[in-house]
Amino acid sequence: MLKQQYDFVLSSRNTLLTYIGTVSEQDFLTENSSFGRGSIRNLLLHICQTYSAWIGERALGIEQEFLPFDNYQTLSDCRSYFNQVDEYIGLFIEKFKGNEQQEIELKRNQESLIVNPLKLFTHVITHEFHHKGQIMSLSRHLGYTPVDADIIR
Repeated sequence: MLKQQYDFVLSSRNTLLTYIGTVSEQDFLTENSSFGRGSIRNLLLHICQTYSAWIGERALGIEQEFLPFDNYQTLSDCRSYFNQVDEYIGLFIEKFKGNEQQEIELKRNQESLIVNPLKLFTHVITHEFHHKGQIMSLSRHLGYTPVDADIIR
């Protein structure tokens, strides 16, 4: 079930990233403090870092190096990071296949956290969609007309 659900996320994300490809390089990097992390690029990277922290590091035990946002200057750079995220999700889905409701212990800020894989997966994908909405609003603020990137469209 998680694989099929992530396929829906990927379809929506692909629509979003294709749309972002129409945004100028300058607007892609333009920061606006009214929109969370400040720019379209920063919001995309925040999405990736959240997947990497929760799924890669905490659930899979893969050490992460969170590079400064300035290390990523293009949409292509962000797409590469999303490809890494997709690998983590694939490993996560395989690791917990059939055990999505089983509680697991994670560490967050040196504290134990008990969750199940379904809840963790839901957390990261809803986080992505929250920021996808911010990206669409920011692009509208920059003068673009957002596309429909909902799962059902």
